[in-house]
Amino acid sequence: MVAEQSTAWLTDPRRKAAAPELVYDRRSFMLNGERIFVNSASVHYFRMPRSEWREVLMKAKLAGMNCIDTYFAWNVHEPQEGGWDFAGDRDCGAFLDLCAELGLWVIARPGPFICAEWDFGGYPWWLGTKEGIRFRQVNETYLHYTDLYFDRIVPVIRDRQISRGGTVILVQVENEYGYLADDEQAEGYMQYLRNGLLKRGIDVPLITCVGGAEGTIEGANFWSGADRHYAELRAKQPDTPKLVTEFWTGWFEHWGGPSATQKTAPLLEKRIMEIVRAGFTGISHYMFFGGTNFGGYGGRTVGASDIYMVTSYDYDAPLNEYGRITEKYASVKKLSYFLHAFRAFMLQAEALTEQEVPFPRHSGGYSVRGRGSGKGNMWFVESHQEERETVHMTLDGGVTVPVAVHPGEIAPVLDRIPIGEGIHLTSGSLIIGNEIVGKELTLFVAADRGQRSCVVIEAAEPVAITDNGANALSESTADGRRLRLDMCHFEEPGIIRISAGEQSIRFVVLTGDALNRTWRIEGRSGEGVRYAVGLDDIDVGKDGRVQGTAADPERSVLLLGHWSGGERCVTAGELQTREPSGPGLPQLPAAVWESSPIELQTVVAEEGAVLTGDPLDFGRFGQDYGYLLYACDFDSEQAGEDCLILPDLQDTARVYNNGEEQALVRQVGAAAVPLKTVQGTNRLQILVQHMGRLNFSPYLGETKGLTGPVYRGGRVLDLRRDWHGEDGMVVHLDEVSHPSGAPLLRKEFEPGGMDRAIIAGAVSQGLRINGTPVELEGYHDWFAFCTVDISRYVKPGEVNLIEMPYASSPLNRLELIMFRNAERLEDWSMAGAGLLGPGAWKAVDAAVETGTAGGPVWYRWRFRRPLWPSGYNIRLKLRLTGMSKGLIVLNGHDLGRFWQIGPQEDYKVPADWLRKENELLLFDEEGRHPGQIRLMYDGPSRQPWFALE
Repeated sequence: MVAEQSTAWLTDPRRKAAAPELVYDRRSFMLNGERIFVNSASVHYFRMPRSEWREVLMKAKLAGMNCIDTYFAWNVHEPQEGGWDFAGDRDCGAFLDLCAELGLWVIARPGPFICAEWDFGGYPWWLGTKEGIRFRQVNETYLHYTDLYFDRIVPVIRDRQISRGGTVILVQVENEYGYLADDEQAEGYMQYLRNGLLKRGIDVPLITCVGGAEGTIEGANFWSGADRHYAELRAKQPDTPKLVTEFWTGWFEHWGGPSATQKTAPLLEKRIMEIVRAGFTGISHYMFFGGTNFGGYGGRTVGASDIYMVTSYDYDAPLNEYGRITEKYASVKKLSYFLHAFRAFMLQAEALTEQEVPFPRHSGGYSVRGRGSGKGNMWFVESHQEERETVHMTLDGGVTVPVAVHPGEIAPVLDRIPIGEGIHLTSGSLIIGNEIVGKELTLFVAADRGQRSCVVIEAAEPVAITDNGANALSESTADGRRLRLDMCHFEEPGIIRISAGEQSIRFVVLTGDALNRTWRIEGRSGEGVRYAVGLDDIDVGKDGRVQGTAADPERSVLLLGHWSGGERCVTAGELQTREPSGPGLPQLPAAVWESSPIELQTVVAEEGAVLTGDPLDFGRFGQDYGYLLYACDFDSEQAGEDCLILPDLQDTARVYNNGEEQALVRQVGAAAVPLKTVQGTNRLQILVQHMGRLNFSPYLGETKGLTGPVYRGGRVLDLRRDWHGEDGMVVHLDEVSHPSGAPLLRKEFEPGGMDRAIIAGAVSQGLRINGTPVELEGYHDWFAFCTVDISRYVKPGEVNLIEMPYASSPLNRLELIMFRNAERLEDWSMAGAGLLGPGAWKAVDAAVETGTAGGPVWYRWRFRRPLWPSGYNIRLKLRLTGMSKGLIVLNGHDLGRFWQIGPQEDYKVPADWLRKENELLLFDEEGRHPGQIRLMYDGPSRQPWFALE
């Protein structure tokens, strides 16, 4: 489908205002003369249905984000060569317009390479079929197609720059090129892309990440080590703002790996404070919302032969795959509100030297660092203790404040920070707000329930309490110009009002849990900012209507600012009214499956099968994703054991001989498969699922499926054990070893009559066969996997020597695969999606109805969409208990691959893709019975929502 993008925002009257001026210096960006902290949420429009965009973007805004960072995926917009698609879910222009409508800036990252754990790093599959193409290089073919892509994508971004009335403030040149080459080596390629953006009208500042280019601002991508990254950027570009272009809030997951939940919310908070403490003035949270790798778009990454991305791209991010808030969301929101409250100070502050710190930097299990501006300072107290403790700090001027710090936490201490004309604030507690709410300067003070905190206000005029609703203890200096408040934090919010001259200041005293349930809502024109305290979640509709939800109806909800019912404190139960359309959610329909096996023995012999000689990969066959079935016949003189050699296999494969499954091949790149043969003619079939191309590597563009000849009669040696060093030591590479230095290891092998050989696995640079160095173009040891054809170095019939420097251990694979060129299998036929899809179903097999079919099966479930009452926010998931491996299709939407080896258990089913009558198709490679499959609500779906006004 080819469609023009949405252009509504381009004609919006709001664009006619004078173009803002965006400039920068070494501290920060400045918009119309005002310094800004770029607090950005990474959200990819192509990883969710368009119907979810607004809610996800609003959740980012409600969490204190002022910017959205998004990649643009070339393969999403040109899935077939010349077939451009910018309609519906792929309308990236509409996504940028929505960001503008919501008042969010945008960091645009058009690539052409994006990584993102996305198939092929964003390149379209067909690009890999072009002769002579070399990716991410000054290569004529590659740059030709890149220019065609830029001709389409750059105008979408150009017309929405802040200089033209939109909200795009930064555009990235390429992505993470520094992992492959230094700036000098990358210069020609990066300049070509930079110039391509400039000549097509990009005039906002250009940025790079991990590797720089002339005329751009370089940022850093990391999870930890903020000080080191800041120092490196400052040394390299002293006169530019320091940005964390990707702050990794979580991590991706791959089939068969563990769940990636190691980056906990408390650790996330610490890492953010490290970033702020170091002096960065821009953070992009990658990911803020990860979403889903629908279709075949999940990628493959380095580290082993079979690290394929799961369908979920939840990323353990602040918003989960279903757009629900998490513990990390509360952490990011809390610290974003803190940064917003004191951004003016932070954007001017400089790091304080050790000599400028008036107390020991390291003392009693704590360390202290600071940033200062004028007479104000912000101290960062880091705990190295094993339990929460309270540190008492005496600041300049003799003020002593308590600071409660959790283990490993970095707590900010405010030391005479200006909050108004002649008014300064000191506190050891976390404070947000610091803005006019209603008609009062309002600050929220938080600490654990039952803990005490201290706030000190100093002013040029006398300071006095006017309303002590929180029963704070107070102490004033003799001249009345310094007031100390000592308060206890209860579950119920407390309010203290003070006057400082003519300025009225309101302190709202909260627990940490209440602060996590505090929401800052930017009002419509003239309304000012509002706050809601006590709600588990909120949303703001297109009409500006605010809705909320709270699990506990007895919880207090405090509404501050311009609410239609005025400022008030009520219970959640008073706000919640049951919708008249029903008492709750209806039960989801139970699955009744129709089934139909794929008869592998006949499918490639039917009309439509393709005779190919040697097997063709997906690209040469002309298919993007899904499955291919390869078949050929061979004769065997006797029944017995054979060894099938697949020299170039980049995906998982099921091997069948004479209708019986022989193996599920997982260790790919090259593979040796045990094969049971019968005497006479054998029918060999190989079913390959496209599992995703490398999204990052010097080896981008690997073929998918089977490529080139296949052989029988081979053998395989596990090379991981019994390596010998010069001093007589024996090293086993599948065990943890610690040899000093990088000793040269040796191992002998005898190929016998084999004239072909491949090493597959974790080799290291410096590999030699029989004394001759083996070329490993582009290889890095930390990629941990490579497939190397060493046939030209091997001497058949002799003892051969492998030499390799010790690099790292343990290794999960290092194999020597040997075979003979004369044993090549020929006369292959192939079947693609047309013959393997549900349209080619056969009659129902009784085995499918009672248990496992023993082979690939398509299942169909037809069901009616439930009638959901209003007042609920529905998210659906499919739990595939008991199934094996395959794919899921809903009403023509490819929901992605599944593989029940973990860590993913449930699969997202977008409610917006449902119709009144629905068809869910499921392909299972082993024909497992679907009796335990369930369509489920996610937990928050059952929680009713209510209007706040």
